[in-house]
Amino acid sequence: MLSLLRTRLPITQIVRHVKGEAYRQVPKISTQIRGGTLFNDVFGKYLFITNTVTSGVLMGLGDLAQQEIEYRRHMMAERYDWARMVRMFLVGLSMGPLHHYFYKYLDSYIPKRNLFSITKKILLDQLLMSPVCIAWFFYGMGICENKDLQECTKEINGKFVEVYLIDWSVWPPTQFINFYFLPVQYQVLYINFVTMVYNVFLSYIKHREQAMENRKV
Repeated sequence: MLSLLRTRLPITQIVRHVKGEAYRQVPKISTQIRGGTLFNDVFGKYLFITNTVTSGVLMGLGDLAQQEIEYRRHMMAERYDWARMVRMFLVGLSMGPLHHYFYKYLDSYIPKRNLFSITKKILLDQLLMSPVCIAWFFYGMGICENKDLQECTKEINGKFVEVYLIDWSVWPPTQFINFYFLPVQYQVLYINFVTMVYNVFLSYIKHREQAMENRKV
């Protein structure tokens, strides 16, 4: 305990050891400040809901941004395909709990924030989480589009390598910032905002053939 007190930790990385487990305590906003109670609830007892809803909303927004690009390039007859956006929203919503629990347990499993620990987290994220998320996305979208399992698998086989290579160029530096600087309460929210930009690319890959067909017409 005395060694913990002697350790110089950033304010956002206060570590308490309770029953052998490490927990990061994030400073709360005073309830006397306007919106303080809501903020503390959103990133406290309602964190699961926050992570799940923002995952869906920001994936939907990413798709809308890609639709705007396609419309301006004359790849869509109408400005927005709301059914397509809803499908993206639902898949993002379904991925929210996965992100929530993965980063929660990853932080408990590897609580330290040194270079070696951060490297392990990034490798676990890229080698385990990334392939799962890519497969989840394409199978989820395929189910929403009423495709059978064989059609979904065929699409993944054709697009997985391309998506995974881009994934390696985007997420390691992103996750270094995430794992090193941010408390676990904010990690999924941060990931979701980066994912909103990444989802523009993901939506492009997913709907590329359809957009090219529309352009020919």
